[in-house]
Amino acid sequence: MDVKAFAALEAGGKLEEYHYQLPNLEDEQVDIKVEYCGICHSDLSMLNNEWGMTQYPFVPGHEIVGEIIAIGKAVENLKVGDKVGLGWMSGSCMHCHECMDGSHHLCSSLEQTIVGRHGGFADKVRAHWSWAIPIPAEMDISKVGPLLCGGITVFNPIVLSGVKPTDRVGVIGIGGLGHMALRFLKYWGCEVYAFSSNPSKKDAILKMGASKVINSRKPDDLDSIRGKLDFILNTTNVTLDWDSYLSTLAPKGKLHTVGAVLEPMQIPAFSLIMGEKSVGGSPLGSPALTRTMLDFCVRHEIYPTVEEFPMSQVNQALQHLEEGKARYRVVLKN
Repeated sequence: MDVKAFAALEAGGKLEEYHYQLPNLEDEQVDIKVEYCGICHSDLSMLNNEWGMTQYPFVPGHEIVGEIIAIGKAVENLKVGDKVGLGWMSGSCMHCHECMDGSHHLCSSLEQTIVGRHGGFADKVRAHWSWAIPIPAEMDISKVGPLLCGGITVFNPIVLSGVKPTDRVGVIGIGGLGHMALRFLKYWGCEVYAFSSNPSKKDAILKMGASKVINSRKPDDLDSIRGKLDFILNTTNVTLDWDSYLSTLAPKGKLHTVGAVLEPMQIPAFSLIMGEKSVGGSPLGSPALTRTMLDFCVRHEIYPTVEEFPMSQVNQALQHLEEGKARYRVVLKN
């Protein structure tokens, strides 16, 4: 089957029209006609080979929403015509301990949608049926794409860390990931503190669901919540003064990062020991948890804030994101 896509031929290169052939469909695979595909900062990182694992020609795109157009003979619970989403993962072994335990996203044989294969900046994409997530009929599919990567990335830590509705929580970085985290935590029932270094975004951040905005560049603001927070979610990928944030945690509080900070995080041991505090991290989430997240979004009418570009303007859309102009996620329409 011929696939029309947009690919970069070298690190940092512009995307150009690219055609490739998919082999015969395997028994447990599905083909998806791409209708929308979000753009994530991970697409930019892979495009520029920042993580040293990109293969060229490279077709980005891992926030895919579309319609199943073909299924293998062993596919379960899906049929041609179903609306589905596909995120960072497109396959797992289905027999290791992690898969059998429901933690498919931790499978050591995980297939990643844009690592060693072509992604969703295309008219079609292929995946194992288990990672083709059914989209609830009530949802606006033009806005679902970013939930399949950014959304589940910030939803998983809420469940993983046992965040309670009575908790006071903080979110560092109110951008593509952070603005979704605010909305999830608001409807989770939490008192939500947003850490931001941009005062001009205060009103917008409060409308997103924050109870209070803390200026992370003002020591007095940080001191005002010293020892109060039960959980902090870091969505940034830059080095910060981690000890200052740890000081805002209550005893037994948790600092959890989903931002891919490339430098080692400087965490003073006594900042953890004296309050029985902990630091953790996580990738996205399992197919089951992704379905739960979408159900939660339906219940509370939660969507990311998106800007839409036609797929033909993919280079302009990537530049818009790279220049920090996106408010707050970019989606391509086929």
